[in-house]
Amino acid sequence: MKHAAALVIAVSLSCGAWAQKLPNLADSFRFAVIGDSGTGGRAQYEIGARLAQYQKILDFKIVVMLGDNIYGGQTPNDFQRKFELPYKALLDSGVKFHAALGNHDSLKQSSYKPFNMGGSRYYTFRPHSGIRFFAVDSTMVDQRQLEWLEKELAGSRSEWKIVYLHHPVYSSGAMHGSTPGLRAVLEPLFVKYGVSLVLAGHDHFYERMKPQQGIYHFVIGGSARLRAGNVRRTSLTAKAFDRDESFALMEIDHETLHFQVVSRTGETVDSGSFQRPSAERASLPEPP
Repeated sequence: MKHAAALVIAVSLSCGAWAQKLPNLADSFRFAVIGDSGTGGRAQYEIGARLAQYQKILDFKIVVMLGDNIYGGQTPNDFQRKFELPYKALLDSGVKFHAALGNHDSLKQSSYKPFNMGGSRYYTFRPHSGIRFFAVDSTMVDQRQLEWLEKELAGSRSEWKIVYLHHPVYSSGAMHGSTPGLRAVLEPLFVKYGVSLVLAGHDHFYERMKPQQGIYHFVIGGSARLRAGNVRRTSLTAKAFDRDESFALMEIDHETLHFQVVSRTGETVDSGSFQRPSAERASLPEPP
C-alpha cells in the first residue's frame, strides 16, 4: 500500500500539456471510457490523474470500463490498489464507474459496489434522457444473455443505444484482432435494433474503425497496458494509436457524438464527431 500511495503523490501533470477540445455544451451528456485498466502500475495512476484533470473542466459523471478491470489477484487490497487509489480523485468527485467484465476478471466483480453492475455480469442503464448503455459479458455469450440483449434492445426507445464489452467485434490488432464468432451473434442484433456505437477493449491500444453496417466501433484497450506497435492498419482502420496508454472522452449533443482520445502524456491523438446513424428514424420518449 505504501508503494501505491507514493504513486498517487508522485503523479503530477502540467496544465500546459493539454488542451480542451470537446464542445463542453451546457445541456450535453459527457462520459469517459477506459479499457484494460486494472494493473495497479504507474501508467494506470497517470491515466487516472489525467482523467481527473479533464473531469474538473468537463464535469463528466460517468466512466465506462471495458473489462480487464482488475488483473491478477482480486482481493480487497487488489481492488484498492488497482481501482480505488488510481481513480480516487474521480470517486471523491462523485463520478460513477460502470464496468463490463473481461477475460481476466472474476465474476465476483459484478457485486463490487463501485463497479455499479448490480450483481449481474450483463446489464443496462440509462444515465440521460435518450441515451442507454448495454454492458455485455463477451467472455461467455450464451443463449440466455443473447435473449436478454435482444429483449432490452427491442424494448428501449432511447435514440442512442451504446453497447460496451471487452472483446472487439472489429479490430486490427496483431495479437487478438476481430472476434468473428462474437460478430456472428451480436452484429445482427446491433443492426436490427439501431445500435449506434460499440466500445470494446482487449487489444491494448486505441483504434477507431470505419463504420461497419452503419455502426461506429472503437477499441479502447490501452488505459494501463500498452502493446506498442500492435495495430495492423487495415481497411477497417480510420485512426489508430499504439505508442502510449490512452483513454477516450465522449460528448453527446442531441444527434451528434463528439469524441476525443487522450494519451497518458496529455496529447490528443484523435478527435472528431459523427451523427447518430439512425437519426433519420422517428423516436418515441422512453419512460424512466
